[in-house]
Amino acid sequence: MPRSSLTIEQVLTTLAETPPRLAALTAGLAPAQLLAAPSSGAWSARDVLAHLCACSDMWGKYMRMIIAEDRPTYRGVNPRAWIKKTDYLEQEFQPLFQAYAAQRTELLAVLQPLPPAGWTRTGTVIDMVGKQFERTVYYYAHWLAHHERPHIKQMERIVNTVRV
Repeated sequence: MPRSSLTIEQVLTTLAETPPRLAALTAGLAPAQLLAAPSSGAWSARDVLAHLCACSDMWGKYMRMIIAEDRPTYRGVNPRAWIKKTDYLEQEFQPLFQAYAAQRTELLAVLQPLPPAGWTRTGTVIDMVGKQFERTVYYYAHWLAHHERPHIKQMERIVNTVRV
C-alpha cells in the first residue's frame, strides 16, 4: 500500500477525475502525436494509457470479484504481464481511451454505492511464487487511484514534449 492514505471519498474522486484529466491533457493532439514517444525507449501517450488500462483490468477485476464473492481466492496477475495478452499497445489512442473511460464508469458504478463494510470485504491473492496475501476492495481501489497520479504527470510531460 502506498505511504499516503486516501479516504474512500478521495479514492472515488481521484478515480472519477482521471479520465477527464487525460482527455483534457490530450485534447487537440493528432493521432501521430499520441503515438509518438518523446525519446528513444520512452513511453508514448498511448503507451501510458495502455498501462493504465491493464492496471484497471486487473485491479478492477479483483475488486468486483471480492464484492461479488465471499472471500475469494485468486491468482494475481501483474498488469505488465497482462498487457502482453492484450492489443492495447497496438490500438490507436482514441478507441483505447473510450474503452478506458467506459471501464472507469463501470467500476465507479460498482464502488460508489458500496457501504463502508463493502470496502473492507477481503479476498486472498496468490502471487507468482505461491505466497498468499489478504486484500480488500479498499486496498485495490486505493492502489489504483494512487498509482494513476504519477502516470498523469508522466502524460503531462509527454504531451508537453510532443505538442511542440
